[in-house]
Amino acid sequence: MDSMGSNEVWSLVDPPKGVRPVRCKWIYKRKLAADGEVTAFKARLVAKGYTQRSGVDFEETYSLVAIAKSIRILLAIAAWYDYEIWQMDVKTAFLNDFVEEEIFMDQLEGFTTVGEEQKVCRLQRSIYGLKQASRSWNTHFDKVIRGYDFIKNDYDPCVYKKISASSVAYLVLYVDDILLIGNDVKMLGDIKVGLSTQFSMKDMGEASYILGIKIYRDRSKRMLGLTQSSYIEKVVKRFRMEHSKRGALPMRHGIKLSKKQSPKTDEELKRMSDIPYASAIGSIQYAVQYTRPDVAYALSVTSRYQTCAGEAHWSVVKNILKYLRRTKDMFLIYGGGELILEGYSDASFQSDDNDAKSQSGYVFKLNGGVVAWKSSKQDTTADSTTEAEYIAASEAAKEAVWMKNYIQELGVVPSIAEPVVVFCDNNGAIAQAKEPRSHHRSKHILRRYHLLREMVGRGDCRMDRVSSAENTADPLTKPMSQVAHTQHLDKMDLRSMGDWL
Repeated sequence: MDSMGSNEVWSLVDPPKGVRPVRCKWIYKRKLAADGEVTAFKARLVAKGYTQRSGVDFEETYSLVAIAKSIRILLAIAAWYDYEIWQMDVKTAFLNDFVEEEIFMDQLEGFTTVGEEQKVCRLQRSIYGLKQASRSWNTHFDKVIRGYDFIKNDYDPCVYKKISASSVAYLVLYVDDILLIGNDVKMLGDIKVGLSTQFSMKDMGEASYILGIKIYRDRSKRMLGLTQSSYIEKVVKRFRMEHSKRGALPMRHGIKLSKKQSPKTDEELKRMSDIPYASAIGSIQYAVQYTRPDVAYALSVTSRYQTCAGEAHWSVVKNILKYLRRTKDMFLIYGGGELILEGYSDASFQSDDNDAKSQSGYVFKLNGGVVAWKSSKQDTTADSTTEAEYIAASEAAKEAVWMKNYIQELGVVPSIAEPVVVFCDNNGAIAQAKEPRSHHRSKHILRRYHLLREMVGRGDCRMDRVSSAENTADPLTKPMSQVAHTQHLDKMDLRSMGDWL
């Protein structure tokens, strides 16, 4: 409430006729450190945004946050150059901007002003819970940071760059969490001071834990590792899997899932309705999004059955949780490689038993570690292995173009001026990417996939051959044997702490 008062978030007025005030309530939260220890207890007053009306209480609501791969790319670069990586937190971030709409809110029960109980709060500043609060804060921060000569990255608007002579600084914004990365301690210090004059800030020092991700560094070796061990441990406990047998693989070799395994009787439907299938999928997704490409394929397959999951599907999801429990201390490592972006593309032909569609997978590496990955079922039914691989390569090439443009704007990776090499293990797909071949076999391929040729032709990327055994994207298209899975973990630079520190 002190923050509300010091920021003059509202003023008390008589309720206008015909206006329905937004309600509010307290939200309580425990803030945890990387080891799961409680570091703070927070109480936050939030508006019940679900009572707002579109066109009356709000207009635009969409708000940006930094993309996960943008953060990983910057961390890989920071490890290579041994940049400083600092962290700051904006206190009560959403209270910093003024609201454009006229919004009225009920006084909070227990905190009503004596003698003015009948009045309502006319919001002057944004408040947590409002549908437009996040967007309002993001817009306000953008205006402020540009005043300090930062330039927004066109390919991730939550990443900013500032260059002065040989000094470079990057700022990454994820809601109210800020990463400062750069090579000049004085410049970074000045930025901290500047931000502290604009907002109420908490200086977190060297970045060690952000967005549920623990950051370890060995600066003598110029290596950096990311792990979500605490998050995974919490997820495993939530689904009561902490004492289960530990899974050797995210998805066992030979396992096939289909809609034929979905519940058919009322009894089966009732039993599965009590299973937190979708919640488990969402929890696994967060780990896959940031540090665990090794689970991407298993997640892609199991997520297709959230509305019709059966015992067989749930068994595979539980196996993923068991595997994550066994490998919770796995690190995604950057360091020891070259500062050259390279990609790998692969496909498994007609692997989906429901509609005979193929699975695409790609992986991109920078400074030894994986910075981007994706495993997904193809939209189009391919009628040959070459076509499936060509479709997968097209998707990988589009990702390569985005990454090339993003990294070029960072301005510190000279090699990105060259075409990004995307490795593929299918000669036919590589040939088709360079020029039209075999009209009989390719005449039906959708035009959008031929964008690959244009990207190759203008020098954005280049398709090269790699053997299937050496294709880093292979585990993103199918289940692997134990030996193959372990080998590909090494290729993606996923290691336990003892293997690199």
